[in-house]
Amino acid sequence: MLLWINGPFGGGKTQTAYEIRRRLPGSVVCDPEHVGFGLHRMTPPGLRGDFQDLPAWRQGVVEVLDLALTRHPGPVLAPMTVIDPGYFRETVGRLRERGHDVRHFALLAERGTVLDRLRGRGLGHAVRRVAGKDAPLRRESFAVSRLDLCLERLQGEEFAEHLWTDRLTVPQVADRIAASAGLALVPDTDNALRGALRRTWTSVRHIRLD
Repeated sequence: MLLWINGPFGGGKTQTAYEIRRRLPGSVVCDPEHVGFGLHRMTPPGLRGDFQDLPAWRQGVVEVLDLALTRHPGPVLAPMTVIDPGYFRETVGRLRERGHDVRHFALLAERGTVLDRLRGRGLGHAVRRVAGKDAPLRRESFAVSRLDLCLERLQGEEFAEHLWTDRLTVPQVADRIAASAGLALVPDTDNALRGALRRTWTSVRHIRLD
């Protein structure tokens, strides 16, 4: 089974995926962003755009996830924002056409909730207020610039199942996804401090430096 966890940038996809992996023995995270990062690194800086626009990204994601789903014995978790319906069909749709059991979840939240999470992802400095408007710092500027479009697109029927997360913790989101997919997670035994430290470490591990 593939759990594709979609949502706006900063919406909790990666945190949720690693929470499920922690509590679901045999599961593995296969992050489609890494295919895009590799393509960016081999492209001259002046030619870099949204790597999802490259057919090689969509093809590469399908091939890698197909391999993982065919040969890995446990569930595969893919945290990735995809809001273009055509690109969604070329990735999630093609994996389903190959016979894989793909469960898709779009994590949604109010705009203010996502901005608060981006602040947290940036260790308190992702977004500042200037003249009453959101002024993103550089590392999160792409996430903020795409936020409204992401929230609008992902509410479409083709991106179901929708899960509103404003009032849910990361472990609760993981529980909801697992229950919908018919998977049993081991109990969450983290206290508040340990859970916060774990999520901070996950964020630090996924900071891009290039």
